[in-house]
Amino acid sequence: MTAHIENLDIPAGMEITGELPDGAEKVLTPEALKLIVELHRKFNGDRLERLEARRVRQQEIANGADLDFLPETKEIREDESWQVAPPAPGLEDRRVEVTGPTYKKMTINALNSGAKVWLADQEDANTPQWDSVIGGQINLLDALNREIDFTSPEGKEYTLAPDEELPTIVVRPRGWHMPEKHILVDGEETSGSLVDFALYFATAGQKQIEKGKGPYFYLAKMESHLEARLWNQVFEYAEDAFGLARGTIRATVLIETYPAAFEMEEILYELREHSAGLNAGRWDYIFSVIKNFRSRGADYLLPDRSDVTMTVPFMRAYTELLVRTCHKRGAHAIGGMSAFVPAKDPAANEAAFAKVREDKSREAGNGFDGSWVAHPGMVALCKEVFTETLGDKPNQIDNKREDVSVTAAELLDVRSTPGAITEAGLRTNINVGIQYLRAWLEGNGAVAIHGLMEDAATAEISRSQVWQWLDAGVELDTGETVTRELVEKLVAEEVAGLPGDPADWKDATDLFLSVAVAPDYVDFLTLPAYAKMD
Repeated sequence: MTAHIENLDIPAGMEITGELPDGAEKVLTPEALKLIVELHRKFNGDRLERLEARRVRQQEIANGADLDFLPETKEIREDESWQVAPPAPGLEDRRVEVTGPTYKKMTINALNSGAKVWLADQEDANTPQWDSVIGGQINLLDALNREIDFTSPEGKEYTLAPDEELPTIVVRPRGWHMPEKHILVDGEETSGSLVDFALYFATAGQKQIEKGKGPYFYLAKMESHLEARLWNQVFEYAEDAFGLARGTIRATVLIETYPAAFEMEEILYELREHSAGLNAGRWDYIFSVIKNFRSRGADYLLPDRSDVTMTVPFMRAYTELLVRTCHKRGAHAIGGMSAFVPAKDPAANEAAFAKVREDKSREAGNGFDGSWVAHPGMVALCKEVFTETLGDKPNQIDNKREDVSVTAAELLDVRSTPGAITEAGLRTNINVGIQYLRAWLEGNGAVAIHGLMEDAATAEISRSQVWQWLDAGVELDTGETVTRELVEKLVAEEVAGLPGDPADWKDATDLFLSVAVAPDYVDFLTLPAYAKMD
């Protein structure tokens, strides 16, 4: 680490408290820092209001209210005339998108993967460790300038393929709930969302415009169209500040919260000029179902995570509605993450590839225009499967899915999910949650565990299921009731089976227990985890 604070042109009212990595001045430019200050002063109050609105709605649900399509926006849903902007340059064909963090090696591997789009993740597959926040932005800029390379400790060299073979970069900033504690404006912590957006937009995003594309984003964890409206206002402000035409910025919204599933059309409407479609963020969606209805009894008790597939009724309703909504409005519908990673064991590898093929075939057949994979080794298979449906067409937005009609009751039908709550499922949640949290605290946000690429979303499911099963006092397949004592016993047994000294797992174990067995549910485990980071 090399400090360069004295070399930065820091605006009045801003304080940067983190030590800067070498090269930070390339992205902490006067234009980027000025934009952070302006966005904070203009929009942070609105951001906090929207977070408070989330809290209010959560309390209403806890008190017995159900989610439903909004009566006040009925006219938007019934107006058949409006459409989103046509696909932006580089976003016409999205049949396979690879996701991953912006670490240097992974940046090169993702860009060399053969995917159509790389979701450059500053959110769930990353950690908000200060070095990663700034280092990721440096890597994105260096990649666009073709100034990036990496040599592994074993001597393997990684370099970029030619520009014409590289995917379009779409950056995922942190969600509205995450602060950035290392950048203060007027003595206040800034928004992780606005910091990530401003740093990319003002630096690498401008380079994208020069290359004939643009600053494109994935927007995570939104819960309402009013949160989308706030993003749209941010985009308009940034475009005006840099003298850019409306619609230069484009954003794909992850529909990965339960409330947002009831506001898909309104979210597209708010972002019309800036919209690049919607994505079915399956893992966070499952987490959000538990989070929002955790105290509503047996009707919202989900079985083991492995049983909550995309074909269970409430998940199928959500994905069918997403495709119908997007194609009705001329927008891309992007399918969910396949978390399987290639395995060294031939039988396990064959099984993983078969599951990915089945998953992507179902999505292509349901009308999705493309889908995500978590590992470059799965890109070719996903591309092949979607090409079987798309052929030479860049997408299937013309497949309007007018046969689909989804009701609020179908979206809420968690009760019909088949499956069991088992000791094995409880152990898996504990094991995966603790393994992931240790890696996260050490600065790694994407971790292969038991053949799956895990990120913060799956860790959220793991700890949320433990909390919900404990709160409800469910009976496992063994006949045992889930109690705090049982959870602590299984935690000790699982940790004892993990490699290394059990003391090395203490911080992750303590953090997992603090959110899994606490009397009060913590909205995001990443918030107390971030507090433990320097």
